[in-house]
Order: sequence, then C-alpha cells, then structure tokens
Amino acid sequence: MGLPPGPKRQETVQLMSERPPQRNPNRRLATLIAEAGFSHAGLARRVDQLGLEHGLDLRYDKTSVTRWLRGQQPRGTTPALIAEVFTRRLGRRLSTQDLGLDACAPVYAGLEFAATPEEAVDIVGGLWKKDSGSHAELRKIAFTPAGLVVPSRDWLIGRPDERVGHPGLAPGGPAAPVAQAAAAAGAGVSARPPAAPGAGVQGAPPAPGGGAGHAPAVVRVPAQSTAGAAESALVPRPRGAGLPGHAHGHGHSLGLRVSAGDIAALRSVGELFRSLDQRYGGGHARQALVRYLEHEAEPMLRGVYGENVGRRLFGAVADLTRLAGWTSYDIAAHGLAQRYFVQALRLSQAAADRVYGAYVLVTMSRQAVYLSHGREAVQLTRVAQQGVGTTAPPVVQALLQAAEARGHGVVGDARACTAALLRAERALEAARPGDDVPHWARSFDEGQLADEIGHCHRDLAQWRAAAQHAERALSLRPQELARSRLFCTVVLATARLGLGELDQACALGAEAAQAAAEMRSARAVEYVRDFERRLEPYRDTAAVRTYRDRVSTLR
Repeated sequence: MGLPPGPKRQETVQLMSERPPQRNPNRRLATLIAEAGFSHAGLARRVDQLGLEHGLDLRYDKTSVTRWLRGQQPRGTTPALIAEVFTRRLGRRLSTQDLGLDACAPVYAGLEFAATPEEAVDIVGGLWKKDSGSHAELRKIAFTPAGLVVPSRDWLIGRPDERVGHPGLAPGGPAAPVAQAAAAAGAGVSARPPAAPGAGVQGAPPAPGGGAGHAPAVVRVPAQSTAGAAESALVPRPRGAGLPGHAHGHGHSLGLRVSAGDIAALRSVGELFRSLDQRYGGGHARQALVRYLEHEAEPMLRGVYGENVGRRLFGAVADLTRLAGWTSYDIAAHGLAQRYFVQALRLSQAAADRVYGAYVLVTMSRQAVYLSHGREAVQLTRVAQQGVGTTAPPVVQALLQAAEARGHGVVGDARACTAALLRAERALEAARPGDDVPHWARSFDEGQLADEIGHCHRDLAQWRAAAQHAERALSLRPQELARSRLFCTVVLATARLGLGELDQACALGAEAAQAAAEMRSARAVEYVRDFERRLEPYRDTAAVRTYRDRVSTLR
C-alpha cells in the first residue's frame, strides 16, 4: 500500500531525495603535507606517536589522512596533535585553523612559556580558574615528556623581564601611571577587585571598568599551625566587605595597590599549605590552595605595584603555584601538575629569581623520576645546574646534585649516580651556618641526603647500602615530615626484602600501609603497592599472609 497523499508524504519524499552535504577538499592541509614532505602513512604514524606521548592509543593510517584531505574533520584532540606534528616538522607554530581543521585547544595548553609577564598571568589565571571548578577532565591530562623541552630551554636562555610593574588603569580612561601616585599618597589598602573571568587554560584579560565585586573572595590566611585554623580562615565572603574604602560601585576599577603585607600573607599561606601537604598528603587542602590563588593571588597580579614589589609578588605567587603543582602530583594528576610547574617556572623568571627557577626544575625532575623518565630527569637537573652556575649556596648545589643522582638511578647508571652523590655530599659538607640559604632549601640536610641516597641504592638494587641509608634518614628526619618518612620506610622495607629478611620487611611494610591509610596521597598508596608487588613471589609464606591480614582492615 502506498503512502497517503498530504504533507507527510511530501516530507518523506523530500527526506529521501536529500544527499549528504558535500565536503570541500582540504587544500590547506594538502599544501602543508607537500611542504613538510610527508607521505600519508608518514603523517598518520607521527600523529599516532605524538598521541602516545599524551597517553592516547590512536590507530590512524594512510586512509585516515586521505579522508582528512577530502574534508572529513578528525575528532577530539586529534586536530591539535596534527598541528603539533607540523609545528615540529616545519619549525613554526601552526594552529588547527592553519591546517583547515576545526578549532581545538592546543595540545600543549598550559605548557607554554609565556613571552611576557602579562601573558603569564593570563595563562596561569586560566589554569587556576579551570582547576577550581568542576572540571574533572583537567585532572586526567597525561604527563608528556616532550612538554619539558621548550620551557626548560626558554628558561635557560631567557633573561628576567625588564619590567613587571603594573600601574593599572585610570577610571574610564586610558592607561595612566597611577602606581606612583598611590605610593605617594601612602595607599596600602589590601582589598582586591574581582578576578578576571578566564575562558579556559589560556585565561582572559580583566574586563575594563569592573566596579566593586560581588564574586566571593577568600580571606587571606595569616600564619597558623593547624588544619582547623586553615579551614576556618578560608571561608568565602563578599569581596571587600569590611575593608577600608569599600563602597558599592566605587573605587575598584583601578585595582588597589599591593603592599608588603600582601606578600607576607602569600608567604604565610605557602608555609601553612606546605605543612598540611607534608603531614596529610596533597589531597587534603589542594582545592583550597587553588581557590586561594584564583581569588586572592590573581587579583594581586592584576593590581597596582611598582618594580620591587612586583618582583616579590611574582616570586611569592611562583612558590604557591609550584605548591599547587606539587599537591597535584601527589594525587596523581600528573598532566595538571606538569602545567603548574611550567607556569611556576615562568613566574620565577618574572621575579628575577634564578635560583628558585632551578628549584622548580628540580621539582619537575622529581616528577619525571617518579614516572620513570630518568633521562628527562637528568636533563632537567643539568639545565638547573647550568642556569645557576657556581653562585648558588652549597646547600642548593647539594640538592641539585642529589636530584641528578636520582635520575641516573632510575635508568640504572650506577657510575653516574655514584658520582653525582659524591658531589652532593661534598657540597653539603661545604655548607656553613651563616650561608644565605633560600627558605625552600633549608630542609635539605643530612637526613634528606641520606633519604636520596637510600632511594638511589634501592633503584640500583644495592640492598645493603639502601637499608643503611634509609635507616639513617629515618633517624634524622622529623616526625612532621610524615609522608617523606613513609617513603623512606618503604625503601627500608624493600631493602630488607632484597636481603631476604622477610619478617622485618613485612613489619615495615605494614607500618607504611598504616601511615598511607591516614593520608590523601596517591604517591603514598603507590609506594605501598610497589612493595606489595615485590611480595608476590612470597605470597604463600606465613609472613606475607600475616601482612595481608593486617593491611586488609585498612582498605
């Protein structure tokens, strides 16, 4: 029976007669393929290889490239990967639009080493904004070794920014040097305008003419010693409420002058969150730290300050940003951590603090060691050493050499590892009580060095030496460094296992498992799991069965 006449029949006939829209050939991509000298199979292979760097299992082939040339748009992050392949081949930055592909966030978004301090603020501000929201995908970004190359190179060959002072904007008019006028008037009010909204990792400049803000702010945290005090001090409140000069619709379009007290508050907040991280793990207060950066640090960076205050401000924010990366690393958000470290490195350049930049590179090296990228870890520490030369204090030199030794240990180069450890020991012996040591290096002492040496011997399967140095580290390191002591306990347990002392190994492992259960630290959990994997050959022994019974109640 045929379809009855009427509107439905006409609609059906019309749908049947429609054809899929014609795709236009991608001539831009064809031109660039010819310029790069790629075969279709060669381009597909490079895209797959770059995907692996980002933790993606892609299966493109020459047929895929043929489809792209006919106008098919690749899905997901593939356009950004293709753009990066051509960027590397041709030596110039190409966007997805340059290739005739749909717009897509850059594959290295957040890993850029900004050209200017203003751009650096935009990038890191966008990162804070995304991280403080409910963007779970940001925490799933993969770590990429290739993303370490450009930032470390640019830091090494770069110079401090000539100017970081931020005069602000005159209300309703063009830029004006109001910082000097504010300083002359003795303005020291610490209220902040609302942070500029950012559209993504790249961030966005502040909207002009913003009046008194209604977005919630986080009260700056004074130096305190307990987790409870931190949480009570981080309660959101309306921005500017109760502060001098606060009036609805008045006085905030300029941004107010950043004071020495603001920078002291940033430093105090850093000490507070560092203590929480060391005792309870990076997952304990990480989100509060990120929100503090978004709601307090970013408005300061967009405020009014001169050169001297500006350098100190960028230095303090660099330290907090590195800590945000460190706590992200501790919860296994490795791609996010990598981005925070790169941005901390760039902020340290704006601060003209070369030695702190070297410390950020060491932090990046530690993450690379943890992820078994020993070669990249060594390269990062050597860039750091070259960047500071021989001017850094002996304690800093010892820290740099010990970090290099860890990289050599991961790749199994015992000779290079031993040489780096000897240099670290000599540097630490040269340290004197009156040395001007940065705050972040003061904890590097004999206990920390013994910890590093113990890890190196563990990685080289030199069990007796590993046990000796791990025991020394535990005898020297304070109890408040709970996570570091847990790691060292696992190193000692592993060494005892390697020496055939199964009962002692299991007792130490159970102690570490108990400590890990009381922390929010993915690294702590992974240390314990690594020890348990080493127990597998002994799973039927009484010692291992007892160990499993003890730790089963913790999970």
